[in-house]
Amino acid sequence: MRAKVILNPYSNRWRAEKRWPEAEGALIEAGVDFSLAVSEYRCHGVELVEEAVRDGFSPIIAAGGDGTIGDAINGIARATQGGHLGVLGIMPLGTANDLVCNLNMPLDLMEAALVIAGGKTRALDVCKAGEQYFINNSALGLEPYISVIQHKMLFLKGIPRYLVAAIKGIVQNPSWQARIKWDGNSYEGPLSLISVGNAPRTGGLFYMAPHADPADGRLTAVFVEKKSTLGLLGLLPKTMTPEGKFVKARGVWEIDATRISVRLQPPSPAHSDGDLFPFEVESLEYTILPGMIDILVP
Repeated sequence: MRAKVILNPYSNRWRAEKRWPEAEGALIEAGVDFSLAVSEYRCHGVELVEEAVRDGFSPIIAAGGDGTIGDAINGIARATQGGHLGVLGIMPLGTANDLVCNLNMPLDLMEAALVIAGGKTRALDVCKAGEQYFINNSALGLEPYISVIQHKMLFLKGIPRYLVAAIKGIVQNPSWQARIKWDGNSYEGPLSLISVGNAPRTGGLFYMAPHADPADGRLTAVFVEKKSTLGLLGLLPKTMTPEGKFVKARGVWEIDATRISVRLQPPSPAHSDGDLFPFEVESLEYTILPGMIDILVP
């Protein structure tokens, strides 16, 4: 079958568009037979992927960042309507490329193209945040609050933008009153953040769900009770260690579950795979679909 590449030219602040000729050349040299579709507006990638799957293209190749991969997952899910999501390849053109790094896949475009051409796959879990599918990470509270800040920042590019936004968000120190339920357990009280991971790293720097495994059929979530600005600043460097030192701090909970429901007051920004929801969220339920997609891997 012929592959369909979905290019998000905006990824990495339009750098994906500039790098596309390099990516295209790599795919051609690797012998990948493909056609191209380019997204032109928010969620257009979802529509393009849905159409490609219905037209029989396989694999779908996401050319962009984690948000582009998220669009691809949602587009495939629309087309398959609850069935297995098929095969997904990745050409990493994003800023953080968290899923690629979590799976120890190459960032070099020629190597990534050879992975796609090789045809080897690994079954991964797919998660849902309400009706939104994701494969790497989703969050409520401080994490997407920081995402709102970094999306507005024009003077920095790349990973430093995430770090500066994180410090700004922590200094502002928003909080929510939360009720969280998971697999027979619960928490009720003030909250700074909750991050639900299918894989450990997000935002290029932060291991918010350090013990998450994208193929274990479980959700791994970390939530932090309300902390002072100094308390949050003290946690920040610990979130940047793969060992997950911050989850051992007082007031930090790490949970492992198949279903997690969250209710917050006031409503919070939310994101999945780095893509902000177009509205703030008061309640959200997380579920997992084990082994639902095959990712092309080395």
